[in-house]
Amino acid sequence: MKNTLKYTFLSAMLVGFTACDVDNSLPEIKDAENTIKLDAGSVDFSKYVAVGASFTAGFSDGALFKTGQQYSFPNTLASKFKMVGGGDFVQPLMADNIGGMVTSAGAVAQDQRFYFDAQTQKPKRLTDKPGTVVGTAATNAPNFNNYGLPGAKSFHFVTPGYAALNPYFGRMAPTQSTVIAEAASKQPTFFSLSEIGGNDVLGYAIAGGVGTNQTGNTNPATYGPTDITDPGVFAQSFTAMVNALTAGGAKGVVGTVPYVNSLPYFTTVPHNPLDPRTNAALQGQLASINTVYGALNQIFSNPAINQPNRIIQFKADQANPVVIKDESLVNLEGQITAALNANPQFPAFVQQFGLPAAAAPLVATLLGRTYGQARPATADDYIVLPSSGIIGTVNGASVQALMGQGLPQAVAGQFSAEGITLPLEDKWVLTKSEVAELKTAVDAYNNTITSVATAKGLAVVDLKAILQQASTTGLVFDEFNMSTRFVFGGLVSLDGVHLTARGYALMANEMLKAIDKTYGSNFKDAKDGLAKAKNYPTNYSPTLK
Repeated sequence: MKNTLKYTFLSAMLVGFTACDVDNSLPEIKDAENTIKLDAGSVDFSKYVAVGASFTAGFSDGALFKTGQQYSFPNTLASKFKMVGGGDFVQPLMADNIGGMVTSAGAVAQDQRFYFDAQTQKPKRLTDKPGTVVGTAATNAPNFNNYGLPGAKSFHFVTPGYAALNPYFGRMAPTQSTVIAEAASKQPTFFSLSEIGGNDVLGYAIAGGVGTNQTGNTNPATYGPTDITDPGVFAQSFTAMVNALTAGGAKGVVGTVPYVNSLPYFTTVPHNPLDPRTNAALQGQLASINTVYGALNQIFSNPAINQPNRIIQFKADQANPVVIKDESLVNLEGQITAALNANPQFPAFVQQFGLPAAAAPLVATLLGRTYGQARPATADDYIVLPSSGIIGTVNGASVQALMGQGLPQAVAGQFSAEGITLPLEDKWVLTKSEVAELKTAVDAYNNTITSVATAKGLAVVDLKAILQQASTTGLVFDEFNMSTRFVFGGLVSLDGVHLTARGYALMANEMLKAIDKTYGSNFKDAKDGLAKAKNYPTNYSPTLK
C-alpha cells in the first residue's frame, strides 16, 4: 500500500466559497409598514445583566473579538430593551478584532479567530498577535452588564476565585468572589441566563469522549477539563444562580442546552468518507487492504467469537466507513493474536508483505494490539471536524512505533493510514455510547432548567429544539434559510460550534418571543421589536483587525 491516501472531503466540500458572506437568501417578501408601538409588558428593563458562557459573550469563529461581542445576543437584546426604558449595556470589549489573548511576555494564550481562506478553501486562523493581554483589566472594569465567560461550566459560576482561573473573568476585575455574586451585585431588574451546562458536556464531546462521565461524583474539584458534570452538581449550581439573580425581584429569560450532535463540528465529516470512486490512491490499494482485513474477518466471524459488527471490508463501488477504535468493545487482542498464531497459513500471509515467515508471531501480536477494539464506523458515530485533516494520512508516530518493533518502514507505513489501516483514535470519534451519555446528561440539565425556571416564573427558550430544527429541516429567519451546515448554513460560525452574528440575532429574537409570552411584552409584533437578519453578517474578512 502507498503511504499517501489523503482524504480531502472537506476541501472538496468547500470549493467555490470565496465571498465574505453566505448567500442563503430567500425571495424577498415585502411587508406592510408596521406602526405597532413597543410595550414592555410587566418587565422593568432598566438594568439588564447577561450571565452565561461563550454564546453570551459573543464568541464566534473560534475566538472572542470586538465586533463579535458587539453582535452578541445580549447586546442585541439590550438594544431592543432600550426602546422600552432599558439602560446602557456595557461589555468587556476585547482590544481588537484579531481575537484571542497574549500573556504579558507576548506568548499567545488564547487563539486568534478563524477566517475563510480563499486559497486553501478552508477556515484558517489569523496569525496577527492579539492586542488583548491576560491580566490587563478591560475598559470600564468592573462595571459590566455582560458576564458571558467562554469555557465556564455550571459550577464555575459559583466557585470562589474563578477570576484567577478564567482570563475572560479576570479581565473584568471583579469585586466579588464568584461570577454570580458579581453579576447579582449589579442589582439587575432583568437578566438572561443562557447555555449554562453547555460546557459541562462540550469538552467531553470535542475530545471525542476522552474524559470521564462524573455522574454520581458530587465533588467538581476532582473533575478533569473534559469530564461530564454530574447532573446533581449542575442542579445545585443552576438553582443557586437563579436564586441569586432573582433575590431582588428581577425577572429573566433562560435557555436550554442543545445536543452537541446538532452542531457541524460533529456532523460535517460523514462516517463513510472513503470512496475509491473518487480517490485513485485508495482504489489502487483495495486488494492489499482487504487482504489484511480478510484475515481478521475470519476471526470476527468465528462462532466462538461471533463479532460480525467488527467485520471490515472496503468496497470499490461505494463510500466506505472509516475504521475506528471503540473502547467500549471487549478487547479481542488476545483472541486475535492466538488465532493468527494457530493458523498454519499465517506465515505465508506475512510473506506477502515482504517479511520472513519467522516474523509471523510478531505480526500476529501487532495485529491483535491494533485491531482488538476495531470496527467500522456507523451512522450512529460522529466523526469530529478536525479529523478531516488526518483521515487517510500516514501517522508518523505509528510508523516509528512499528519500526521499533522490527517492521521495515514501508510495511509500517502500510499499517499506519489513519482510519483505513490504523483505527481512528477515540479523540476523533464520538461513538454511539458516548453520544448516549451526553444526551442523558443534557436531558437532566434541561429538566432542571425548565423546572427551576417554571417555579420562578421565568421565560424559557428551548435552544435544544431550535438547533435540532436547524440541523434537520432548517429554519427561516426573515429572507434567509438558516441551517447548521458548515460554512454555508449561515447559523454556525467557522469553528463549527459557536454561532454567527446572524445566528446570535436569531437567538435574541427567540428570547424576545419567549419574553412576550411570559411577561406580556410585544417585541414580536411591534415595530422594530425584533432583530433583522440582513443587519447581521455570517462571516468576517481577514482584513478586519
